[in-house]
Amino acid sequence: MPHTKSLVVIGGGSAGFFCGVNAARMNPLLKVIILEKGNKLMSKVKISGGGRCNVTHACFDIAAMSRNYPRGSNFVKKTFHRFFTTDTIKWFEDRSVKLKTETDGRMFPVTNTSQTVIDCLLQEANTYGVEIRMKSEVKNLKSEGRKFRIELSNHNHFTSDIVCISSGGYPKSDLFGWLKELGHTIEEPVPSLFTFNLPKHPITKLMGVSIEKAKVKIAGTKLEQKGPLLITHWGLSGPAVLKLSAFAAKELAIRQYDFTAVINWLPDINEQSLKERFNNLRNAYSSQKIHNRNPFGLPSRLWVFLAQHSGATTDMRWADLPSVAQDKFIKNLCSYDIEVRGKTTFKEEFVTAGGIKLSEVDANTMMSKKISNLFFAGEVLDVDGITGGYNFQHAWTSGWIAASSIAGEAL
Repeated sequence: MPHTKSLVVIGGGSAGFFCGVNAARMNPLLKVIILEKGNKLMSKVKISGGGRCNVTHACFDIAAMSRNYPRGSNFVKKTFHRFFTTDTIKWFEDRSVKLKTETDGRMFPVTNTSQTVIDCLLQEANTYGVEIRMKSEVKNLKSEGRKFRIELSNHNHFTSDIVCISSGGYPKSDLFGWLKELGHTIEEPVPSLFTFNLPKHPITKLMGVSIEKAKVKIAGTKLEQKGPLLITHWGLSGPAVLKLSAFAAKELAIRQYDFTAVINWLPDINEQSLKERFNNLRNAYSSQKIHNRNPFGLPSRLWVFLAQHSGATTDMRWADLPSVAQDKFIKNLCSYDIEVRGKTTFKEEFVTAGGIKLSEVDANTMMSKKISNLFFAGEVLDVDGITGGYNFQHAWTSGWIAASSIAGEAL
């Protein structure tokens, strides 16, 4: 059957592939080409979740799901009505990729390998005749009449009826230049999902200590998150820090990652109530050594560290704790100030906040409001989620909506 229209997808990641294979399946008259600038396809899919691919999150309420996107929450609230977590699970299961849910809600293939997801998408591309061109970096894109002229870095060029840009996020705004030239506005890109560096801070000697639940706040703001916290050899990590880094991404970029974090190691207790409990503890454990009697269930190494830094010596008993040391101990337990100097990318979960301004894209179709037949999908948009499968869900959702719209446009 001869092709009547062509679609070029720029970017061979999760969103681009999902757009390409679904568009080709929905409309056999469409000639689909995926351009990938590198020599690897779906590289983020490959390394995500420690090589297992965190496909989505087991959240089945649109309002609840959308709250996990620091930027673009209102946008995804609309798009999820078209293609949601339930649709992702069914799409993959229909192609023999069954997913399992872990205790924290993350969903992975039952095979525990990301290659299962990659093979599934490659099989779809093969089944529906999607052409894949590697080492094809787009340098320029021009709208000429009813066609697009696509210029590559190797000086080759060709035309297409429809284009979907799913090139991922860029760390610097000047890399968005070719998209600005199309007339689109770029929200300044800044890193998201990173850990906090504490160079030479004594707490890093506790590396490996994990706290089940802590509250981390950015001093001088209302930005705070609760959750598990991990002390590393370079600083602070864990879900609470990563989630906070995402919601505070723009604020922390302005501060050049030089700020004070305030940690409540006992997030359900405030200083006033803790003071009352300390007075009772002094009576209950009067003859016992403070270092040996930890009544709050904190990791013992952390308890001893905070006790020492509050002035409680190794042999000091609860009854002998001076009031000055007690006040400092209470403050260190409920609002421990820690100076952060810089950030570190969290494993492979690097995400960029920023991208194509959402008011310039139709959430119902993923088509540009400025240029007909130009579509967007994935991280190139100013949408980013916290870690846990949220960014992949946005990729599948935006890719599917773009594909559905393109398949209709190409009729």
